[in-house]
Amino acid sequence: MSSLASVSEELAEIDGQIADIFRALSNGFQKLDKIKDANRQIRQLEELTGKMRECKRLIKEFERVVKAKENRIDANTLRMLNEKKQSMVKELNSYVALKKQHQNKLGINKRVDLYDGPNEGFNEDNALLASSMTNQQLMDRGNQMMDETDQAIDRAKKVVNETVDIGTDTAAALKEQTEQMSRIVNDLDTIQFSMKKGAKLVKEIGRQIATDKCILSLLFLIVAGIIAIITVKLVNPNNKDIQDIPGLAPPAMNRRLLGAPY
Repeated sequence: MSSLASVSEELAEIDGQIADIFRALSNGFQKLDKIKDANRQIRQLEELTGKMRECKRLIKEFERVVKAKENRIDANTLRMLNEKKQSMVKELNSYVALKKQHQNKLGINKRVDLYDGPNEGFNEDNALLASSMTNQQLMDRGNQMMDETDQAIDRAKKVVNETVDIGTDTAAALKEQTEQMSRIVNDLDTIQFSMKKGAKLVKEIGRQIATDKCILSLLFLIVAGIIAIITVKLVNPNNKDIQDIPGLAPPAMNRRLLGAPY
C-alpha cells in the first residue's frame, strides 16, 4: 500500500477497495459452504456476484490510472503496477471459478464469467482476464471451453432427441385416437340406421295389427249375426220374416202316422 501511495494516492485507494472486496469474497464463500438452504445459497451467490462485478470495475479503473501515468513513471514501477494488476485479476478469477463450482452444485445452468450482466465490454473484459494468463493457461482455458461447448451440444442433441421422441409418441397417440373416433362414428351411423329400420318395422307391425283388428272385428260381427239368426230361427221357426239360411235345413214338419185319420 505504501509503495502504491508513493506512486499515486488514487491507485492506493483503489488497491485498498479491491483488498476489502477480496476479504468480503473470501468470507462470503466460507459462509456459503455452511448454508444448507438452496434459496439462501442462491441469494448469497448473487450478493457475491455483485461484489465481483464491483471488483472488476475497480481493476479496470486501476488499469486506466496506470495507463494515464505510464509516461511519467519509470519502467520498474510500471512493471510493478502491471504485476499488481495481474495479481488482482488472478485472484478475481479464482473466485469466479469458485462461483462456477457452486452454481454447478445448485444446478444453475448459467455461464459463469467475470461479468454476468449485459455483454457490453465483454471482449474488453476477456482481454483483461487473458492478459494475466500464460500461453499454457490460455490453451488449457481454450480446451476447457471447447469441452464445455461439446457438452452443451451433447445436451442440446439429447433434448432434441427427447423432443422428437415425444413428438413421435404424441403423433402415434393422436393417430390412434383419430382411428378410434372414426370407429365410434361408424358405430353411431350403424346404430342410427338400425334405429330407423326398427322404427319403420314397428310402424309396419302397428299397421298390420290395426288391419288384423279390423278383420277380426268384422268376422266377429258376421259370426254374431249368424248366431243370432240361427237362435231366432230355432226359437220361432214359423217366423216368415226371416229367410232360411243357406245350407241350414228347414225345421221338420209335423208328420202323421200311417193309418191315422186326416
